[in-house]
Amino acid sequence: MTRVGFLYPGFSAEDDYKVFESMLDGVELPVVHTLMREDAHRVDALLDVGGGDVLSEGAVKLAGMEVDAAVWACTSGSFVFGWEGAREQVRGVREAAGAPASSTSFAFVHALSQLRVSRVAIAATYPDDVARRFVEFLSAAGVSVLSLASHGIATAAEVGRLDPDEAVDFVISNDHPRAEAVLVPDTALHSAGLIEPLEALLGKPVLTANQVSVWEGLRLAGETGARGGPGALFRAGSAAVTSALAAHGVERRPGTP
Repeated sequence: MTRVGFLYPGFSAEDDYKVFESMLDGVELPVVHTLMREDAHRVDALLDVGGGDVLSEGAVKLAGMEVDAAVWACTSGSFVFGWEGAREQVRGVREAAGAPASSTSFAFVHALSQLRVSRVAIAATYPDDVARRFVEFLSAAGVSVLSLASHGIATAAEVGRLDPDEAVDFVISNDHPRAEAVLVPDTALHSAGLIEPLEALLGKPVLTANQVSVWEGLRLAGETGARGGPGALFRAGSAAVTSALAAHGVERRPGTP
């Protein structure tokens, strides 16, 4: 049984991971809730949510669960640190958890690489200033953002209560005709049951935050083959991007120099 652990800030859509677990054979997806002193989609609050002290405490708990990989399941709480800051964040989680680690922001980048997608539309639940930080993060990875829509929701709790039909309408209304995929970057959004309908409606991959977090964790745990699961991403597997990252020495096991 492959066990991938997730550090999840507060409480909003953490039950998505149980849904993904039910969709994937031979997988356990335990969640450790990390401290959220203030539930706010504001840069200062997000920097606190993703602070090293907060994540290391949660990662130690994952170490006790003997997980095969660990993922900081928060897009905004990783991309607000910028590319290098987010890498340092992952390094801290890796060391404390004693397992390969990543974050949702890097999971989006790696998923796009696996799918060979470089042009995207973003349908973000965040306020515009926060969403633009995600655009900057993706740009650093060479991803071209053709359109950005911000729903302007102020808290994760509100996103977690978003009506599924409203979420679907928001995403399909903010596709771009030249985008190769649509990104929905908020782990506070319940998305496990929306991916297949959205891809059927749009005719292209739709990547959601909880989806790419699970995919990334399985990838880090060595589960790189194509498998049944929600959306084109799981059917694509992760072997290509994993090989590319290994060839460039980007990812290392805990304890290696």
